[in-house]
Amino acid sequence: MSQKIESTNLGAPRVCPIADALDVVGERWSLLVLRELGFGVHRFKDIQINTGAPRETLALRLRKLEECGVIERRRYHDHPPRDEYVLTARGRELGPVLTALREWGERISGGAAERGPAA
Repeated sequence: MSQKIESTNLGAPRVCPIADALDVVGERWSLLVLRELGFGVHRFKDIQINTGAPRETLALRLRKLEECGVIERRRYHDHPPRDEYVLTARGRELGPVLTALREWGERISGGAAERGPAA
């Protein structure tokens, strides 16, 4: 963070684009949904299996990401109605952020995912 340090804004929250971004994608399931879409997984059931998200929670996160213009829902079957989800241009812009987060996670975990859960 090499930007000029702003003075403390006493009495009100600091206006911050990081906080604005976190309002959209700063929740575990949202980030994992974006990960799956980036891997080419587009269908609700597959996203649910790969993230472990509860069904209702996943539906809410998908709806919010769609409302924010990060993903788009597309109908792939009419009877019964079935949709899939794809990243929009805005969603694809998050690719480098997810890459950086993955790389940071790999560094701080010390390979914990490969070792398995801590005893």
